[in-house]
Amino acid sequence: MKYKMDRPPMGWNSYDYYDTTVNESQVKANADFMAAHMKDAGWEYIVADIQWYAKRAGSMRERYQYIPFGDVEMDEYGRLLPDVERFPSSAGGKGFGPLAAYVHSLGLKFGIHIMRGIPRIAAHRHLPVQGTGRTADEIADPSSICGWNPDMYGIRKGVPEAQAYYDSILSLYAGWGVDFIKCDDICNTNLYPGNPYSAAHEVEMLQRAIQKTGREIVLSLSPGPALIEKAWHYQRYANMWRITDDFWDDWDLLRNMFDRCELWQAHVAAGAFPDCDMLPVGKLGRGFGRERETNLTREEQRTMLTLWCVFGSPLMIGAELTKLDGWTLSLLTKKDVLKLADCHYTGRQHEKNDEYAVWSCANERTGEHFLALFNFLEEERAVSCDLREVGQFAGSAKTKAAELWTGDIIYPESGTLTDMVPPHGTRLYQLY
Repeated sequence: MKYKMDRPPMGWNSYDYYDTTVNESQVKANADFMAAHMKDAGWEYIVADIQWYAKRAGSMRERYQYIPFGDVEMDEYGRLLPDVERFPSSAGGKGFGPLAAYVHSLGLKFGIHIMRGIPRIAAHRHLPVQGTGRTADEIADPSSICGWNPDMYGIRKGVPEAQAYYDSILSLYAGWGVDFIKCDDICNTNLYPGNPYSAAHEVEMLQRAIQKTGREIVLSLSPGPALIEKAWHYQRYANMWRITDDFWDDWDLLRNMFDRCELWQAHVAAGAFPDCDMLPVGKLGRGFGRERETNLTREEQRTMLTLWCVFGSPLMIGAELTKLDGWTLSLLTKKDVLKLADCHYTGRQHEKNDEYAVWSCANERTGEHFLALFNFLEEERAVSCDLREVGQFAGSAKTKAAELWTGDIIYPESGTLTDMVPPHGTRLYQLY
């Protein structure tokens, strides 16, 4: 059985700030901050994103995000290892073991990013696949590649030793103490428009390999958009899967997420979470060449976090945590809002048009009811909802509404809740 948790993962991912360049001291600093200031609100995963194995990563950023066929750290079985220069505690074959142990000592969990498949250089060198009589070139599929990263070949379907390769890397990761794996170029292999889920067999291989370790490891699939017709497959073999391509701090992208959440809202379940991608708040972009503040307004950031929570998405912060200002930290530690990102709280879109959206959220165990109003316009507007028409509230009269972000109390009149909602903003109520 795959790992089934009631809550979607909540954590920090290095990509939005560091791109390919994150190092050990930076990972530790963010873990220290999370443990000291955010763990109590439910944040727990620390994830080192892409190319932790690449030497000189980011050194040619003005020309390439990923150095073409660059040098990598790798063992004799074609398994990628952390770059020793950036992760000095990995020296001597220790891998991420020491860093994972440090993160665990803080009461947190440790995760890594991987690309699907096997390193091209391992195939070119004909390195052995651990525990088999095959070599990397025999299990690699040179026709299956990533359109934006040059590091890997896909793995052939129907070759028994191919499973052995995934078993070998998962055994390695589990030995390091890895709790979370974000696998890329697998949720939507968009280089192949005629077969955008061409790596479905590799998703299955990864999940089988995880289960063989006996360790509870989250499997996250990227990038999106995930294919709604394959929802059953994602739900069976993964813990989270991206329903969008990379999400950044742009209102148009945020507005589009309402359409994506509408499509995927019925597929949130224990251990299976459609993923809206990272939260681009705070300071971003240093690894991309320039540190900057998020382009989302404060109201847009509240809208984003509210939608992610009532929908039930995983929550992964993209900012440099040590540089969070007080307002952003308070946004990210609002427990009354964060608790809605739990499979016991079911979110449903009630209404959406070009100007606004309304979502309801309910917990059948506790009897709690919530309502979120969203304003898509660039000016303040009134948004109304007849609570008697909301399916999740059927049979229960609601006479009081407490707004969770501001603490305001309002009283629905004749069963209709109406409030002024800021531009691109939200109002989120618990109903009594």
